[in-house]
Parts: sequence; structure tokens; C-alpha cells
Amino acid sequence: MALTEQKRRYADARLSGMGKKAAAIAAGCPEKSASQAASRYEKDPDVIAAMSRTVAVQKARPVDVPKVDPEPHIPRPSDDPMVFLREMMNDLEAEPRMRLDAAKALLPYVHGKVAEQGKKDQKAEAAKKVGGGRFGTSAPPKLAIDNTR
Repeated sequence: MALTEQKRRYADARLSGMGKKAAAIAAGCPEKSASQAASRYEKDPDVIAAMSRTVAVQKARPVDVPKVDPEPHIPRPSDDPMVFLREMMNDLEAEPRMRLDAAKALLPYVHGKVAEQGKKDQKAEAAKKVGGGRFGTSAPPKLAIDNTR
């Protein structure tokens, strides 16, 4: 499955220091089934991956740099879609699938697509290869006399 909004909120609540049941309630689970939901979320590979990504990014971040964004999962607003996609692609805390989709969407604007040859181009290229060599046609001779005067 994917990291849903509820799973992401649970991971954020657990990383902020809440207990399992309180984090499940904060994520939006009903109070009666919060313990069971917390147990499921603790074993969920998507939640585990999201929590470990966030911890790894926090460890890699310098201590003296304060966190500017109030919500780390929402990129800053931008009028330029390429800036938005580039920020999404480089966001280490974002889900890998989202980062990959942003990179795919940005790719045609950065690197040109290599076009395939058509049938006529392939035939012309093959004819050049066959026509060359020892017995192929040679270039016309250069004239030594200039008769244009």
C-alpha cells in the first residue's frame, strides 16, 4: 500500500513524542479502536519507512539550522511548476513514490527525448553503409583548370 494521510499523521505524532494510543487518536482513529490501530501502524512497513526517513533527515540536518517550514510535507507555494517539481524531487522527507513522480514530470523539461528514426531515414542510412567501402562510388575528380573567366 501507500503512505496515506492518516498513516503520515500517525508517524508525525509518534515522532513528536506521543504514545501509541494517543498518536492513533491524533491521527484520526476512534478512541475505542485506537490501541488496535496503533498496533497495526507500528507494524506497517510504510509507517516504519516514513518514520525512519524523517529520523535520518533530522540526523543529517545541522543542529544550528532551525526548521523553517511549519509543515514539512507541503512544498512552498510557487508560480513556476518547475521550481515546485524540483523542490518536491529534492525533499528527503517526502514519500519516495512522490519524489519519483516529480522527477519523471520534470525530466522532459531538463533532458530532450531521443527520437527514433523513421522508415525512410533507416533506409537512407542503410544505403549509405552499403554504398561505401572499396567498390562504392567515389567523389568526382577536382578540376585543375578554372574555366569561369
